[in-house]
Parts: sequence; C-alpha cells; structure tokens
Amino acid sequence: MTPVIRGTRIVHDGWSRFLVAEVTMPDGTPLKREIEDHGRAVAVLPYDPDRRVALLVEQFRPPIFFAAGVLSLLEVPAGLLDEAEPEDGVRREAFEEAGLRLGRLEPVVRGWSMPGISTEQMDFYLAPYGEADRSEGDHTPVDEYEDITVHEIDLTALAAMSDRGEITDVKTLLLVFALRLRHPRLFGAV
Repeated sequence: MTPVIRGTRIVHDGWSRFLVAEVTMPDGTPLKREIEDHGRAVAVLPYDPDRRVALLVEQFRPPIFFAAGVLSLLEVPAGLLDEAEPEDGVRREAFEEAGLRLGRLEPVVRGWSMPGISTEQMDFYLAPYGEADRSEGDHTPVDEYEDITVHEIDLTALAAMSDRGEITDVKTLLLVFALRLRHPRLFGAV
C-alpha cells in the first residue's frame, strides 16, 4: 500500500498557493501536512571561460530579511518557469536579471528545492558566455520590482568564497560546485 492523499484545503492562493493535505500513511496513520505550491523554477550559473569569471546577481529577499536581517543575497539568476521548456525560462531569467543573452546551456540536474514543504522542482544549468553576450540597461518587466545588482566574480575568488562558507544561497552553491567539478581547468593556473 502507498500513502493516500484524502483531500486538500487551500489556505492561501496568491503568488504561491498554500494547502493543507490530509494524508493516510500505509499503516493507516492519518497526517496533515502543509504544502507550498508555485510551480517549477530554473537557475543558471553563467560563466565566461576566457576571462574566468562568473556572473551573479545581488538583491533584497524579504524572507531572509525577515528571518535573519540579511539585506541582500548573492545568487545565480533564477526564477519561476512561465514557459513550456526550462531552457526558454532560464534564458529569459538571465536576460531579465542580468541583461545576458545565453546560447549553449549545460544541464546539471532537475531537483526538488525544499521537498519537505514545497512542490517546487528546479532545473539547474551552467552556461558559458562572452562579453559580447551582455547588454546594458534594465531588462526587468514593468510589472515586477527587482532591484538587482549584477556582479562578475573571478572564478578563483568564487571558489574561495564557497570554501569559506560565504555562498549561503544553496542553488548558487550547487552550481558553483558543479562548475568546479565539470570544468576544473577554469579554476587552476593558465
């Protein structure tokens, strides 16, 4: 026998939807579990293999400000998937957040970001880029408020930041580790 969801009750329906699910476990035990549901998401670590830099964004995140008083977070471009294909969504996010036109994408994994509470499944990518792929200006859609600062960070410095525990966004840390594993020559001597 497998667990059975006997029903759900929506407690909030906005940008995210919050539900309470009534579950019966295989041994007959009834449980109530809260579920946050907002759909799939994408994240990308753009890196320039010639200049040996990666592009990250920094922005205010209300949840971490609420939880820890942190004013901004350094992270990879990421967001909710509005498109049918994650590749299209990750290209849109990179352009909106960083003014970056991505070509080739290197899939890393499709994973659950917070399986204990959320239905979010995220597609993670690495993406090489060059200086010609960057455009200046604000590319954020008019209906979204995002005060984003774009940073190009030397890959050796980025690796050291991850080693010191200074990269606190888990999606960013995962992608930095993936880049280090897949392209170690970018972090070593020329």
